[in-house]
Amino acid sequence: MTDPSKNQPSGYVPAKVWNKKEAYGGQFGSMNQPVSGARFERDLPVGKHPLQLYSQGTPNGQKVTILLEELLAAGHAGAEYDAWLIDIFKGDQFGSGFVGVNPNSKIPALVDHSTDPITKVFESGSILVYLAERFGAFLPTEPRARTATFNWLMWQMGTAPFVGGGLGHFYAYAPFKIEYAIDRYAMETKRQLHVLDTHLASHEYLAGDQYTIADMAVWPWQPGSLYGVYNAHEFLAVEQYTHLLRWYKAIGSRPAVARGRIVNRTSGAPGEFLRERHDAADFDTLRR
Repeated sequence: MTDPSKNQPSGYVPAKVWNKKEAYGGQFGSMNQPVSGARFERDLPVGKHPLQLYSQGTPNGQKVTILLEELLAAGHAGAEYDAWLIDIFKGDQFGSGFVGVNPNSKIPALVDHSTDPITKVFESGSILVYLAERFGAFLPTEPRARTATFNWLMWQMGTAPFVGGGLGHFYAYAPFKIEYAIDRYAMETKRQLHVLDTHLASHEYLAGDQYTIADMAVWPWQPGSLYGVYNAHEFLAVEQYTHLLRWYKAIGSRPAVARGRIVNRTSGAPGEFLRERHDAADFDTLRR
């Protein structure tokens, strides 16, 4: 029988009232604070296009750049955009300009300068809906298909914390391994993978036979993307989810997805990251 206390810190009893410790281990540990707001003054840069994106190429950031590239590929010239890097590892998200767009200090954030006054949009799901409605694309108008799209979009927004902040943190980033926490979040992550695999066994895309913002929202969080970051493919046995992998490979083969997934990334193999994107020609520099 497994000892449930194995690799666990012992003797911890929660205080009656929580207080912040002086130091925290693990990646992002020293950056997290129990209060919100700007920590330093810094204006956001503004480029030549009406749409100004402030982001990093994490799964949440990729959702938006994939949609923007899909809009451009579909002929929506007004979707041209500047993508500025907000390096969350350096704390850029706590600058006054960024906090002025997103009080929650999380990427991505979008500013639409084509409106008067400008429109500020934060939360990746909200940005997807805003852009889809603005350009009339990738969000069905037929009520049932539209509802199905929102169902899966909201599913992703609700489940992501279990994968990213849960499994990702305790499996990859925490200063020490906690068996209970890893097992708890692995269980939920596996359940999510099974939900997708079961659904995609009888549907081409998440909302049915149409490619929508729901697919763009879910795709960056799935096997070839996120679990590669955590190096958890084998741990989660993702190869068993064959219907999910069929869908994942089909989405990944789209040229716009291939472009969108590398925008605002800061590392990777040569040609696999583009720190900032201000023009379609920026992608050409990767092939030189």
